Amino acid sequence: MSALRIALVSLLVLFLSGCGYNQIQINDEGVNAAWSEVLNQYKRRADLIPNLVQVVQGYAAHEKEVLTQVTAARANVAGIKATPELVNDPEAFAKFQKAQGEMSSALARLLVVAENYPNLKADGQFRDLQAQLEGTENRITVARNRYIKAVQAYNVGVRTFPNNLTAMVFG
Repeated sequence: MSALRIALVSLLVLFLSGCGYNQIQINDEGVNAAWSEVLNQYKRRADLIPNLVQVVQGYAAHEKEVLTQVTAARANVAGIKATPELVNDPEAFAKFQKAQGEMSSALARLLVVAENYPNLKADGQFRDLQAQLEGTENRITVARNRYIKAVQAYNVGVRTFPNNLTAMVFG
């Protein structure tokens, strides 16, 4: 009888060691880390806005409408609490995406306006901020791509055997 118990316990341990629970947790943490990086890059972009608006305002004060749109878009983005759980709430995530889209659009309009002011384009601080903004946009793209890959790895992990059984048991 004890040999049977030892065999059953051994089989249980063997089964649980290959159940994929740890891999699911690793992939889940990877998704959370990738999303946090996306949020960090969006925050970095939002943090550049006040300085950019201030420099442009010095040269193009009568472009008040564009400056107001950029400032309003930044305020809208700042008003959304961006957490890792945001992606699990479709309504909040849609609001987040809309706000980020409005921010991108407002920044694009601001840069188009800047093209009309040669002195502004020649300003060293503006060029530095523009380079930082371009770099941040690239970082956002890279972070979003890493997030997509992390989500894909997670999804593949929970859909393959035996991880799919573990995912069903643990939700």
